[in-house]
Amino acid sequence: MYTFIVILCIVVCVLLGLIVLVQNSKGGGLAANFSAPTQVMGVRQTADFLEKATWWLVGILVVLSLMAPIVNHNQNGKPKRTEQVQQQQNAGNTQQGGNSTAEY
Repeated sequence: MYTFIVILCIVVCVLLGLIVLVQNSKGGGLAANFSAPTQVMGVRQTADFLEKATWWLVGILVVLSLMAPIVNHNQNGKPKRTEQVQQQQNAGNTQQGGNSTAEY
């Protein structure tokens, strides 16, 4: 599931980059190509669509970014990396005599 979310994040980032590159801050860009009044989508509708698409993709990216660490946890509620480190420490403690308490 984590891999799926990471792939979705990458796809959203690519789409977001493309949409931002198509836009022009002065009203040009892709919207300038659709300036004929007989077009179904005129200049203003194209600019509105690109702006709305940008905001939607940013929102989706934020949600996916917040979901990724939550999904990365295993069933115990600990990150997988922490569990591996604890297993290595436990293995080291058993090799040293089985006493897991430290003396100070």
